[in-house]
Parts: sequence; C-alpha cells; structure tokens
Amino acid sequence: MAQEPKPVDAEEVVPAKSSQKKIIIIVVAALLLIGAGAGTWFSMQHKSADGKKEEVKSEEPAAAPVFISLEAFTVNLQPDPDEKFLQMEISLQVANAEQAELLKTQMPAVRNRLLMLLTSKLASDISTSEGKQKLSEEISAEIKKPFYKGAKPQEVLGVFFTSFVIQ
Repeated sequence: MAQEPKPVDAEEVVPAKSSQKKIIIIVVAALLLIGAGAGTWFSMQHKSADGKKEEVKSEEPAAAPVFISLEAFTVNLQPDPDEKFLQMEISLQVANAEQAELLKTQMPAVRNRLLMLLTSKLASDISTSEGKQKLSEEISAEIKKPFYKGAKPQEVLGVFFTSFVIQ
C-alpha cells in the first residue's frame, strides 16, 4: 500500500522562492558594487599614449613671473640706403627677484650692451618677424653674459618687445 503523497503547503513553497530571490538580489547587488568599484579604479588611472601610468604630481603653484621693464631705446641704425632710427621698449623675464635686483644694479652695463648691439643692426635685418626673433635672441645672449670675471651668467627667460618703431 502506497502512501499517499502529502499535500504541499503553499506557505512552504513561498519561503523557498523568497530566499532564492534574496540570494539573487544580493549576488546582483554585490556584482554591481564590484563593477562600480572596478570602473572607478580604472577611470582614476591615468595612462599615457604608450601605456605607462603617469604619476599625478601635486605641484606647488608656479611662482609669478618676474619682469623688468627697461627704459625706451632710441638709436641710429646702420645706414641701409637711408639713415633710419629705431625706437623700442623691452621687458625682460628673469628667473627670480634676485636676478631682477642684480640687473637693476647693473642697468648702465645692460643698457650699454644693448645700445652697442642695436646700433650695429640694419633696418632691413630687424624689420621682419624673423629678424625681430633673432634680435630677441641676441639681446638675451648679451644680457646673460656675466658682468665681471668669475660671475655666473644672468638667468634671462625671455625678451619681450613692448614697443618697436623703425623710422
């Protein structure tokens, strides 16, 4: 004689389905959290074009640039066909305030060097953009020269024309 199967209560089935739903929800939530964490980690990594990780450096803010404005220069240029005059004003960018003070104390020597350089130029040499760029480099080289024997060269970072007129 066979035993009759016991009727299954609806209450017993529901908790089994409910516990399976809870497990699925927990697994899905865990996977979402892991995925979000991994995505965040990957997005925080900075990679350069060659695949190497770039280090994010916490740099101090750059110091404000130090400029020195020189008085206007008015010089006779070398005669091309006609005698021409150059009137210009420049500003120098130097490495730090110490360099600025050194140049200020040596200003007569700085102006002399620049006057000698400028009076050796032809108007046709410095009237083009390339000529002005070359003149800027020559001015920088002249100012960088030490003022006396055994001294270090000046640290001039840039020469900027603030006025430039050839007449």
